[in-house]
Amino acid sequence: MRNTVKLLIDNLRTFLRDKFHQYDVTLPYIITVIVALIVVVGGINLFIELTETLKSDVLADFDYKITEYVISHRSAALTKYFVFVTHVGDVYGYAFVLIVFAIISYFVLKQWKLMLQVFFVLALSAISNLILKRFVDRARPGIEHMVSVETLSYPSGHAMSAMAFYGFLMYLIYRFNINRYLKIGVMLLLGILILSIGISRIYLGVHFPSDIAGGFIAGFIWVVFCILIFDLIEVFRRDPQTPTV
Repeated sequence: MRNTVKLLIDNLRTFLRDKFHQYDVTLPYIITVIVALIVVVGGINLFIELTETLKSDVLADFDYKITEYVISHRSAALTKYFVFVTHVGDVYGYAFVLIVFAIISYFVLKQWKLMLQVFFVLALSAISNLILKRFVDRARPGIEHMVSVETLSYPSGHAMSAMAFYGFLMYLIYRFNINRYLKIGVMLLLGILILSIGISRIYLGVHFPSDIAGGFIAGFIWVVFCILIFDLIEVFRRDPQTPTV
């Protein structure tokens, strides 16, 4: 995506130079950031509007059928697996992964900024999730909860954070210059983990399927936004035409 961002900046700069003989060299970057913000805000607004529209018998029937199907497969082994997975998608799980990634970033990759980026994505997802929950104000499912929960239901914080955090890790791993099969294997495991965390919340009775879908959508929006912003910053930093501090 970094090459795409660079191409966008170059085309925007050429357009502005043709239209205006004098302009700030940082203007293309400012415009790109504004467009990115508009896209994200518009995406979240659409996400909320769709949520409101889907408050119907159709959604209720969808949630009921999917939930019944998932919990019909409950077993001792699956319960242990999904309880473990749901903890991986909680505070202590992220703390452990962040520490491991921090060690790898600093001592192996020699890129401390990657740790800061991952932490920023997770924090952004967590904070925005709390805001969205308050805005939508949806109660939890009225079935047995196999784990304790304290917040509102929509969108799922576990699903949203998993998509944002592990989804961004997938993007970073995709960029790493490592063995192709190792790269594919790790990305596949992270993809399975994201899906497992989402399913675990339905299995454990603490979320509706639509909560998970909404969380995945919102988390994906933040992944795209953060990738765009981080790549934009990197292109700006390397651009010889921009002023240096």
